[in-house]
Amino acid sequence: MNRRTVTLSWGPVSYLEWAPEQTAAHQRTVVLLHGGGVDSALLSWGGLGADLARSGYRVLAPDHPGYGESPPAPWPATQQRLVGYTGEFVDSLGLARYAIGGLSLGGGMAVGHVLASPEKVSGAMLLASYGLMPRLSDGPLSALREATTWLLVRTGALAWSTRWLSANATAVSASLASLVRSPDQRTPELQDAVRRAGKQGRGLAQFAQWQREQVGFRGLTTDYTSQLGTFAPPALLVHGSEDSAVPIARARAAAALIPDATLVEVPGAGHWVQRDNPARVLAAITEFLSGLSRTGVDSNSPRGST
Repeated sequence: MNRRTVTLSWGPVSYLEWAPEQTAAHQRTVVLLHGGGVDSALLSWGGLGADLARSGYRVLAPDHPGYGESPPAPWPATQQRLVGYTGEFVDSLGLARYAIGGLSLGGGMAVGHVLASPEKVSGAMLLASYGLMPRLSDGPLSALREATTWLLVRTGALAWSTRWLSANATAVSASLASLVRSPDQRTPELQDAVRRAGKQGRGLAQFAQWQREQVGFRGLTTDYTSQLGTFAPPALLVHGSEDSAVPIARARAAAALIPDATLVEVPGAGHWVQRDNPARVLAAITEFLSGLSRTGVDSNSPRGST
């Protein structure tokens, strides 16, 4: 694994690269986008990136602006800005054709990127993806929850409490239990890493900006559901059956709308699905990427060629 920096039009972005031991004539590239909050490229993709490189893929995982080792951008962290940054990142590295995947916030960025630039993407992997529902929750209390969350976001109370909880060992343990349901995967090392990221606080500040734009009084600002019928590349949706942030029913509905979609449900897993059951998620992604190779969908031909 190597950490590198690329300079975009507005500033630098730090990213991780895992390269296969043997470089093939046609390099198969996978771009992975982490989630929000305290997340980073290393936290979400440190294990999976290395595993995919051993299978022959070049894996690139950026720290989004203001997260991990990347400094904040000079613009507010809105959904559209993050989708635009994704496109600028892949263009700056000269990628002609690649598979893209994302977790939660990163999944929503991947969806937005595919809809904006379908000709560049050979396949998309959406893990517990944002952007697949109009509200924070379903059920009779959904309107109340939406309004309450909107108030907490607008007053800054949610951001303050999240920063405090992220630096508290007991609170981190409780929070991880809802994201990673498997006790064996909630290792002391993971808890320490999350707590360190929480103390750093930069990702949390960016996430709070994004929440202010996305959480409305009556619903979420971004819902890609109506556009999923035009989702061009093959898609893999990986979703934990116990995901409390994005209900599994939303992933099922999205998979039914995307023309070429495969849904892998991970029994018992929570929102941080690749941390909850890394072996199952790796198997699903590897099978999906292998299928792209067999059908020639992931051809790395220059843009505009056939």
